Amino acid sequence: MTDVKKLKASNRRAGRKIGGSIAIFLFLLILGGFMVLPIWLMLVNSVKPVNEMFLFPPKWYTLNPTLDNFRDTYRVLSAMWIPFSRYVFNSVLVTAAVTVLQCVFASMAAFCLAKCQFPGRKFINGVIVLALLYNSNVIYLMQYMVMAKLHLINTYSALILPAVGSTMGLYLMRQSMASVPDAMIEAAKVDGANLFTICWKIVIPNQKPALMTMAIFAFQGAWNIQGGSLVYDEAYKTLPTVIQQAAAAGISRQGVTMAAAVILFLPPVLFFILAQSQVMETMAHSGIKD
Repeated sequence: MTDVKKLKASNRRAGRKIGGSIAIFLFLLILGGFMVLPIWLMLVNSVKPVNEMFLFPPKWYTLNPTLDNFRDTYRVLSAMWIPFSRYVFNSVLVTAAVTVLQCVFASMAAFCLAKCQFPGRKFINGVIVLALLYNSNVIYLMQYMVMAKLHLINTYSALILPAVGSTMGLYLMRQSMASVPDAMIEAAKVDGANLFTICWKIVIPNQKPALMTMAIFAFQGAWNIQGGSLVYDEAYKTLPTVIQQAAAAGISRQGVTMAAAVILFLPPVLFFILAQSQVMETMAHSGIKD
């Protein structure tokens, strides 16, 4: 009799677990649907003809899919003062430079803040945490003044240098490096390794998940960089800036706007997929234990 009661209790617990799993699955499915919805609308609108874009109520599908919006985007951008390939080159150059430099400088600074003892270290760490609360828009005026004093206005440096210093990237790498065992660093010092060797050959190779995560954020931010008031020469403008100019001509270019949004959306997504696979592979096959 006791065994029967235990079996029924076990079945009830199993039923509750299954019911809870189903509820969580449904909740995540609905949440994922809300997240995918803007992407779906962007893709659908990019292949809609212009006459379908202004239908009311708006449709979640298109009756006559077409690639004319992408052709019009290429035609409009090719008719600019500078060849379309130059805008692509500018975006690729700025994105690659910002991503690499941000990862390098954030990793080096994070190592010093996490594993080196020096006066004022706690104060600097507190400033970094406080800086996470501020929007970058508040420093645009001071940034322009510094760039003007350094004669960097209307150059590639005006697009690259302000984006190299990332508070979020520095904070992320510092938190990750703080988990590295001090015994590993002390052992390297006993073997005669200096701080530079310890940083680049011991600590950073074990920070690949954090480094790839920072690279994802850096790439996404760098790809969407616009010159604003720092760059006014067409030869230095990036692809997002030119596409925004082309899409600002009025409602007749709504198709161009949607097609341009898809074009700008693809590179960060592809980079995220590639970097995410590296992050998951490293987290599954590596670890540090003190």
